[in-house]
Amino acid sequence: MVDELYIIMYNFSMYYNSLNENLKARFGQKVYKLALNGGMTCPNRDGTLGRRGCIFCSGGSGAFAAHGATVTEQIEAAKARVAGKIKNGKYIAYFQSYTNTYADTTYLESLFCEAIEHPDIAALSVATRPDCLEDEKVQLLSRLSEKKPVTVELGLQTIHEKTARYIRRGYPLPVFDNAVKRLKRAGIETVAHVILFLPGESEDMMLETVKHVAETGADGIKLQLLHVLAGTDLEKDYAAGKFSLPDMESYIQTLEKCIRILPENIVIHRLTGDGAKRELIAPLWTADKKRVLNAINSAFKRENVIQGSECVQNIHDFFV
Repeated sequence: MVDELYIIMYNFSMYYNSLNENLKARFGQKVYKLALNGGMTCPNRDGTLGRRGCIFCSGGSGAFAAHGATVTEQIEAAKARVAGKIKNGKYIAYFQSYTNTYADTTYLESLFCEAIEHPDIAALSVATRPDCLEDEKVQLLSRLSEKKPVTVELGLQTIHEKTARYIRRGYPLPVFDNAVKRLKRAGIETVAHVILFLPGESEDMMLETVKHVAETGADGIKLQLLHVLAGTDLEKDYAAGKFSLPDMESYIQTLEKCIRILPENIVIHRLTGDGAKRELIAPLWTADKKRVLNAINSAFKRENVIQGSECVQNIHDFFV
């Protein structure tokens, strides 16, 4: 688990507590995430909860995940792809596609141990659903965190039950809250995924979700604009004109409000997203990630956006 004093002493990325700067301060150098595939599925796809997945899902997150016969082979393949960007670097093994605790604990232990025992892997990150975190799996992750840092990323998306039913999330909000509580108690860093501009949600509703994440004591948050991808049920609703998506300026304005209300200790893992361009239906402006990030940084500077500047909760409240 990240030392709480360390969180307060990190080097801000000027306006917000960015993952990039956080990792540099923690490991003493730039750290890259290597997206890996654990060969798992999802209860929203195998018939346990449903077969169509979440309404926005095109077949599991992790469009850039490496594929290979073993975890080690995937790590080496992913390292080769970023070889031009990092020399003698450190990496995070990121199990991203589908639900990465949706398997037998013995299998998970074998998978995750192979990853963290790789000499170039500095930490483990596991993306999953909060309803797929039985106690024995939390205990496994806790044991692994004694060897190397472990982060669990939970797909929350929204706290609003009407929206959750529409996107077919498949679990009620208390399940998320309980998962965060158990992970924190076990000493495991926790990150919440939040999607902005889900159909039917006002800006106030989005901000309520962001505030709730802070109130749970989550260590980090991923903020992402809703993407419409080809072949999804969401694409059908978009084509039918059932909802619209914001332009870049409107998205950034909402993002600014999210950053201001988040406590300064929460690490911002993502400000936008970049799905596979060949599948992207809308909004097309998100495909130019460099332009989007430059626009966000310019807006933050112009508007003097400071993380936590409008947060009513004291940072120390999370440490009691």
